[in-house]
Amino acid sequence: MTSITRRAALGAATLLAAPTLLLRRAHAITPDEIRKRGKVIVGIQGDNPPWGYVDSAGKQQGIDADISELFAKELGVALQFMPLEVANRIPALTSGRVDVLFATMAMFPDRAKAVQFSKPYVANQIVLLAPKNIEIKTNADMGKVSISVARGAAQDTEVTRNAPPGTNILRLDGDAASIQAVVSGQAQAVGGNIFYIRRLDEAKPGVFETKLKFISIYNGACTRLGEKEINAFINGFIDKIKANGELEKITRKWMGTGVPELPTQMEGVPFSAS
Repeated sequence: MTSITRRAALGAATLLAAPTLLLRRAHAITPDEIRKRGKVIVGIQGDNPPWGYVDSAGKQQGIDADISELFAKELGVALQFMPLEVANRIPALTSGRVDVLFATMAMFPDRAKAVQFSKPYVANQIVLLAPKNIEIKTNADMGKVSISVARGAAQDTEVTRNAPPGTNILRLDGDAASIQAVVSGQAQAVGGNIFYIRRLDEAKPGVFETKLKFISIYNGACTRLGEKEINAFINGFIDKIKANGELEKITRKWMGTGVPELPTQMEGVPFSAS
């Protein structure tokens, strides 16, 4: 290969890499840049109580909302929420529409390839729920019923992983839609988290119960890959609210229990940006 050819090849490779590099630079953000802007934009769920939801007065509420308010206070800036559907959370972050996700983000290795997780700040559990008169005792029984899930959520992953091949899984846009599907009879069971039973009881008191428990998971805040400063700031913030009791207060307010023991490391999910 001649020197001219080598330079041409190098130039072509640089041009191919440029869009990705420019995208990362365009959306990279630091705590100081957020302070200069005067507000932090937080991606959050809008229909998944008690994690994140909009109340009848139009105010964002829930565990993630309360933590986000403390986070904005720690930065010393105003807070702007952007309610997101489950499937839109990571795209909203990576495209630069939000600065950070406090959005019920379960910490899985496959997600850690797309976003940077913080230390975990809350625990959750993925379960299968159905009416009491439907018998589901084992994973094999899942093949006998139709199951609704929020597309792309942890419950989608776990139902898909545990259900027999050929199980009728209805993947819908968000938690509210998957819950409504089982309430209306469109589905016979629903994959959800530990708080789905509250919402099902509100719709049809005493009808539903937890049938299967799949996995205990942990939620963390998410930033973009390679954003070391904002990731370190969030980890310091989580350490602070754990130490001063504010995380305990929020957890008891919304979950009725104290902060569970949270892991200090998770295989395939780094807490610090490299």
